[in-house]
Amino acid sequence: MYEEIETTKALNKLKSRLPYNWDLNIYRWCIHQCKYCYAIYSHQYLDSKDFFGKIFIKKNIVELLDKELSSPKWKWEIINIWSVTDSYQQIEQERQTMRWILKVMIKHKNPIIISTKSNLILRDIDLIDELSKLNYVNIACTITSMDENIRQQIEPGWSSSIERFNALKELRKTNASIGVHMMPILPYITDNKENIEMIFKKSSEIWATYLLTWALYLRGSTRTYYLNFIKKQFPHLYNKYLEIYKTGAANKEYKDSLYKIVNHYRQLHNVSSSYSKPIKEKLKPKIPTLFD
Repeated sequence: MYEEIETTKALNKLKSRLPYNWDLNIYRWCIHQCKYCYAIYSHQYLDSKDFFGKIFIKKNIVELLDKELSSPKWKWEIINIWSVTDSYQQIEQERQTMRWILKVMIKHKNPIIISTKSNLILRDIDLIDELSKLNYVNIACTITSMDENIRQQIEPGWSSSIERFNALKELRKTNASIGVHMMPILPYITDNKENIEMIFKKSSEIWATYLLTWALYLRGSTRTYYLNFIKKQFPHLYNKYLEIYKTGAANKEYKDSLYKIVNHYRQLHNVSSSYSKPIKEKLKPKIPTLFD
């Protein structure tokens, strides 16, 4: 199930419109079997059909990160921790690699973004608090459903949605920005008004800095994997999905209707949609000097 490997680099350069250009994945692949996992393509890239059964541990990731951040070419840019795998999956309880990663970030006073679906992140609240006083830190949790029965079907193996909200509430005590990712919104499963309003309401109650939403996108291997899940667990929805997903994105009629509901509850509960605003407000690169 777990295998140690050596990697050649810690940071990966991104080409995107996001407000960061680098990502860091301390493990390769997740064990948690999210039915909408967009990173399934990476398994095929490595010639594996076992999407979630084997996790690779990058045993030299901490040393490589320290070396790369020590380079005179490094410009103290934001690093996104978790683009294709969650750094706080179960094996992290034993490995504690994230604690060492955070210590390296503190050493170099480097801004970071951490996304997770696990309340295990609270283990490292002391280091997150320390780093957030030195530079920009953003902590976000994906929260897709407040119905625990639904949540367990689409995200088996993760912390409950309430546990994630409670973790964000605790992390709000640090200087970090706090985000909620209601992504993806699953048509006919998590797109009901009750669920959407509850997530906005809870986000408002914990004073989340922002809340992002995005409708499910289906392409490549993810499309096949997800639709097979729908056919098995929600067979009455299968033809509806085929109707609105002629391409990778849901059709315009569905999205227009969905975002009308989303925007209504966003305004009602006064939760920001701006991901970049806290970055502009808080990001003050701290470049070490001889006097630090």
